[in-house]
Amino acid sequence: MTAELESLRADLDRIDDRLIDALAERQRLIDKVAQHKSSQAASLHDGRREKQILARLAKKGRTGDLDGFFVMRVFREILDYSIRRQQGHLTGQSPQGGPAKSALTVGHLGIEGSNSQLAAAKFFTATRVHIVYRGCASFAELLEGVQDGSLDRAVLPLENTTAGSINASYDLLARTDLSLIGEEILEVNHCLLMADEGPLGAVRRVYSHPEALTQCSEFLRTLTQCHLESVTDTATAAKIVAEQQDPSCAAIANADAARIYGLHVARRNLANQRENFTRFGIVARDAHTFDSRIPCKTSLMFATAHEKGALLACLNILNAHGLNLTKLESRPRPNAPWEYLFYVDFEGNIADDQVQAALRELTSKSGYLKVLGSYPQRTTGTETHADLIDAIALQTDGTSQACAVDAAQCNAKSGPAEPKALSKSPYTLVARQNIGHDSVIRIGQVVVGTDRPVVIAGPCSVESRDQVLSSARVVRECGADMLRGGCFKPRTSPYSFQGLGYEGLELLAEAGRQFDLPTVTEVLHPGDVRPVAQIADVIQIGARNMQNFPLLKEVGKVDRPVLLKRGMMATVDEWLAAAEYILANGNQRVILCERGIRTFETSTRFTLDLNTIPVVRERTHLPILVDPSHACGTSRWVSPLALASLAAGAHGLMVEIHPDPEKALCDGPQSLTFDVFADLMSRVRMTHRSPGDVGTGDKGTRASQPGT
Repeated sequence: MTAELESLRADLDRIDDRLIDALAERQRLIDKVAQHKSSQAASLHDGRREKQILARLAKKGRTGDLDGFFVMRVFREILDYSIRRQQGHLTGQSPQGGPAKSALTVGHLGIEGSNSQLAAAKFFTATRVHIVYRGCASFAELLEGVQDGSLDRAVLPLENTTAGSINASYDLLARTDLSLIGEEILEVNHCLLMADEGPLGAVRRVYSHPEALTQCSEFLRTLTQCHLESVTDTATAAKIVAEQQDPSCAAIANADAARIYGLHVARRNLANQRENFTRFGIVARDAHTFDSRIPCKTSLMFATAHEKGALLACLNILNAHGLNLTKLESRPRPNAPWEYLFYVDFEGNIADDQVQAALRELTSKSGYLKVLGSYPQRTTGTETHADLIDAIALQTDGTSQACAVDAAQCNAKSGPAEPKALSKSPYTLVARQNIGHDSVIRIGQVVVGTDRPVVIAGPCSVESRDQVLSSARVVRECGADMLRGGCFKPRTSPYSFQGLGYEGLELLAEAGRQFDLPTVTEVLHPGDVRPVAQIADVIQIGARNMQNFPLLKEVGKVDRPVLLKRGMMATVDEWLAAAEYILANGNQRVILCERGIRTFETSTRFTLDLNTIPVVRERTHLPILVDPSHACGTSRWVSPLALASLAAGAHGLMVEIHPDPEKALCDGPQSLTFDVFADLMSRVRMTHRSPGDVGTGDKGTRASQPGT
């Protein structure tokens, strides 16, 4: 090691020490803020203050050559820690409820490095008492420990976004008098761990927890002549492989287990679904009460009488009291064939009057009711980057050239009902009369169809890893919502670039994961629909395929939102009839996209038909976006057309960007440079925000998260 390198590392160590000292000082201030809020009955979560904090820090970070997304992620963790710490101050209790103790013994499934242990560490991270973690071999052992007092808390997995509910956990909770006092959401990244680097084809045995094996079933099918062996937890699987040092053995566990047991991560992101989260319940012997300022969730189970409309009557009670359900599931009732228990989670604190009234009514309507617990609710912690950009826009010096169009006018609701004389009906499901209001389509944390415009951006074609990653970084940094990228290209000339196919799709997915952006890509052939739907978040049907009816039918059969572009010579009715094909085959999540039509005019690539926007919003409930890039074909005209589209009432935009448009393999002349795109996004977010809401855009494309 050179003397210069040693000196640089010493400087890094000193900076790290200063960071720790600064965080400790910040936490002391947070405790004082929490005490003030508790004594003054102030609100725990100040959303406006949170956005101002993130806006200021991201902006300051960029002046120091720091990526704004990186700054935001770091401070999201800091804010999340702070909010957990404040919750304890509000009730005069430990952050996890109950009387403050000098130490807590917390039970979790498995050994160090298991997902349950990581969830426990995450939940108790802000606790001001000493935590002793104890691994257990089964769910039953966990709950027995809480019952007999050897454990103060147990961390019990309840459900997974890939495999569904953990039925054994619910069955055990039903048979005990224990209470849920908290929940934790853990993002699970299953990895294939091996003793050393080696070919996957040599693997003959894979160890893991049964749920993990289920969640990775599609990957495991690609391993030939491989035996699957279940163990108590994922970390134990990693420990077995580390002890055996056999190149034919592997484990499915998290990367932390690889670090702890000295294993090589051979493959990441093995789960059947990329968004793989597990929800854990925190179990205690007695129920706890929480301050009304803390957003809570209540879990209960009930049985209904075996008569017509009994379940509906119970659910109507919750609805009548304004309680939003987050879970409803049935399980067979023990010793009662063909009768069922219903498990329900809803947003609400059991101490609230409305919740108490609802439970009294529900008790009278059900044959059996048991409250499993009322506890602070957690979120996945996804960054509200779009709201952050809104706040940044509000801190400009006012010199932005954003067009001064009132937000209410820019996102005008549909006008009067369509005159009967204009009502042609080659479609019924897409007709506004079918549901009478605008459809709102959720794509992860992004919401399409609200007053806040959604922006999709990215390169016309995925050309390389560096190109798509740099594009994704700018899309995220500038506050856009989704990443587009062509992998299968419908080219007019057979000699043009045809795209990278599935290789490009993997690169697009990697960029989306890294920067937390849903991905949009086009599909050309019915046979590609299902494989692409396993990877991409939105399937695009291009203009040339608008009336490819076998393709429309196939995308109608998959559970993925579809972005349907208007054909270059299609009427509005023909376009809506094409959308009808998708809805008629079961998929109701369709987004329309106007991209210009062919006319006699040749000064632009196509003619952007802005007339279409109010017409479509009058005739259908489906949201509509506009693609000005393909319409004009020239980058310098994209921004004014984009702003005009929003002023006409479009729900959002799709634009093409490229790190070096002159070298683009596809549609370079219409692609925006990163600087021009940043300017466009600043103008969009400055103009289109909710009146009176500083830095939020109250409908928001991303759900609000807690802050300080």
